Amino acid sequence: MEIEYIALEEKQRLERILLRNMRQHEPELRRVLEAATSESCYEDGIYRYYYGSFKVFWLQNSTKLMIDALAAISPEGRPFCSLFGQIIRQGTGREFSPEDNQNWLERVTPITLAFFHAKYFVEMAVKYAAELEEPPQPMPCGWAALLCLYGIR
Repeated sequence: MEIEYIALEEKQRLERILLRNMRQHEPELRRVLEAATSESCYEDGIYRYYYGSFKVFWLQNSTKLMIDALAAISPEGRPFCSLFGQIIRQGTGREFSPEDNQNWLERVTPITLAFFHAKYFVEMAVKYAAELEEPPQPMPCGWAALLCLYGIR
């Protein structure tokens, strides 16, 4: 994992921008999170994973919405960290084929992994948009994870 060096003042400035963006986009973040955690998405999607149903591929739709919401709050359009980018690339843009049934875990686990990671970051954005007035010190883990997502930490 490559870590970019950012001066302390710049990190602090980007943190403030991130928090401002989260607060401005909080209604949309909440809407996307509510849709992702609904019975018809989260509960059904994970059931489909264990049941072996192609409908697990539908989780990608929610994952895409969450990724778009996370991109919208990025400070100054910063890209996602490479680790999250890799998880998202591996778990989105997939179409079901009958051959997937032969290698179910290999083919479908990346879809659920991308969904869970996107859901985590949206949950953290919603939580800290509501709780924080200023970037915190010391940092709670969820806030620090958001900073990692945008390469600020």
